[in-house]
Amino acid sequence: MKLEGKIAVVTGGSRGIGFATCKKLASEGATIIITDICDSEKAAPAIKELEDMGAKAKFYQSDVSDFASATETVNAIIEEFGGLDILVNNAGIVRDKLILKMDEQDFDAVININLKGTYNMIKATYKHFMKQRSGRIISLASVVGIMGNAGQANYSASKAGIIGLTKSVAKELGARNVTVNAIAPGYIVTDMTDALSDKAKEAIDSGIPMKRRGTPEDVANAICFLASDDASYITGEVLRVDGGMAM
Repeated sequence: MKLEGKIAVVTGGSRGIGFATCKKLASEGATIIITDICDSEKAAPAIKELEDMGAKAKFYQSDVSDFASATETVNAIIEEFGGLDILVNNAGIVRDKLILKMDEQDFDAVININLKGTYNMIKATYKHFMKQRSGRIISLASVVGIMGNAGQANYSASKAGIIGLTKSVAKELGARNVTVNAIAPGYIVTDMTDALSDKAKEAIDSGIPMKRRGTPEDVANAICFLASDDASYITGEVLRVDGGMAM
C-alpha cells in the first residue's frame, strides 16, 4: 500500500469529496484524521465506515476559519499521533450570488473558510513539515478559480487565492522535500448538483468535453496520487479534474 504508516488530515472530511478522499487514502494504508465544524455525532458514520474498512481513524471538531482552533487541533493531532505526513485542505462553502445581490457577509464567509482556512491549516503545519523534512500539502481549488464564473465571484476569488497560496508555499518548502499542490475540480456529482433538473444536468454535461460530471472518487484518486511517493517530484502544480472543461 502506497501510504502505509502515513498520517493524513482531511479538513471537511466527513462527507462529499472529503470523505471520498478519506476512504481512498485509507485504502492505501493511511491513518485518517477528519476535522470538521460539525459535531462528533454527525461525523460518527464516516469514522465507523473507515474503521469498518480496517483503517485507524479519528475525528476532531475544528473550525478552519479560526486560527486558534486550527492551530490547537493540529498540535493535538501531532501530539497524539506522533506526527503528520499529509494535509488535505478540503473544507469549503459556497454563497453563490451575482455581485449585485452579494452582501459583505456572503463574500467574507467564503473567503474566511475557503482561503483563510487553507492558510490557517498550512500555517499550523508549516514548522512541523519543515523540521520533518517531508510532507504533502494538497488543497482543493476549482476550475472557477482559473476561469471565473458568473454568480461565484466570492468562490472564484477564494479558489484563485488558493492557487496563488499553493504556488508560493511550494517555493518556500521545496528545499525541505515538502510538496505543495492544488486540485481544481470541475463539475462533480454532489448533493447540490443532484438536486438540479434533468435539463440543467444535460446542459452542464454538454459543456464538458467528456460529456459527464465527475465523481468524488475521481477527485480522491488525484489527491491520493499527489499524496504518494509517485508524485515526489511534483510541486506547485494545479491538477484539473474536470473532464477537459477548463482547457
